[in-house]
Amino acid sequence: MRRLLFFCFTALCCTQGLLAQEITAKVTVIATRISTQIDRRIFVTLQNQLTNLINNRKWTADNFKQNERIQCNFILNLDREIEKNVYGASLTVQAGRPLFNTSYNSPLVNWQDNDVAFRYVEYQPVEFNENRINGGTDGLASNLTAVFAYYLYIILGMDYNSFSLSGGDPYFKKALFVVNNAPEGRGISGWQQFDGLRNRWWLAENFVNTRFTLFHDAIYQYYRNSLDQFYEKELEARTAMLVVINLLNTFVESNPNTMMMQFFMQSKADELIEVFRAAPPDEKARARDILQKIDLTNANRYLSELK
Repeated sequence: MRRLLFFCFTALCCTQGLLAQEITAKVTVIATRISTQIDRRIFVTLQNQLTNLINNRKWTADNFKQNERIQCNFILNLDREIEKNVYGASLTVQAGRPLFNTSYNSPLVNWQDNDVAFRYVEYQPVEFNENRINGGTDGLASNLTAVFAYYLYIILGMDYNSFSLSGGDPYFKKALFVVNNAPEGRGISGWQQFDGLRNRWWLAENFVNTRFTLFHDAIYQYYRNSLDQFYEKELEARTAMLVVINLLNTFVESNPNTMMMQFFMQSKADELIEVFRAAPPDEKARARDILQKIDLTNANRYLSELK
């Protein structure tokens, strides 16, 4: 059963009443760039509807206890009104995963999608139907929930991967299913291969690509062999992290410029710097050299903070 060994310090059995949904999400809708002639209550209603959709829906077949719920944060920032009731927005997606025996939440996902367009009229149903993802004749009306569902499946995939080898595969496949059945129509983008090299299609493709199994192994080892061990075995956990970043370096050398690698490293610089800050000089130097290669965005930070 999911996470049974990891959470063996809690009660071995629980009643049906203690079982909970998988996600605890906070959704924030920001509409400061939208004309003040539009009633602000519309966006509060949308925020509440999205929160209810995420937190009240069962996204897996597993039962999560309250302390197992994945903590998520979604910020939908509306930057323009394309036409009446149609908006363009960016979506920031954040999710964390608790480490064993600590109160620290390690970031699983910290990503911004700048390609979200949708139609919304106050009180219209905000639902996600796996059998009708594309929304029929009005793709814009269903595009927002499709985007949210897609990222929830990515989050679940990352979370399950962090507890068991390739445990997230079913959820990455669900994310790809959303991509393959995504809404279409004027103004909708981000779902197609030709929409660029950094979009939802490419991320889902990377996660289900069987050539990239080494990356999935590294995610598992990052958490279970390293971070989850820090409380009790700091030295061994740090050594295990060095093994992990070596694996990631091997992956990058064989598969340069994958979106999944950028997606993973987007949230890891602060954490990795803290892991190796107290390392012996030779170990710190080895970590610094590898991290500069696999995370070019933060190369200068590793150079300056891991001296």
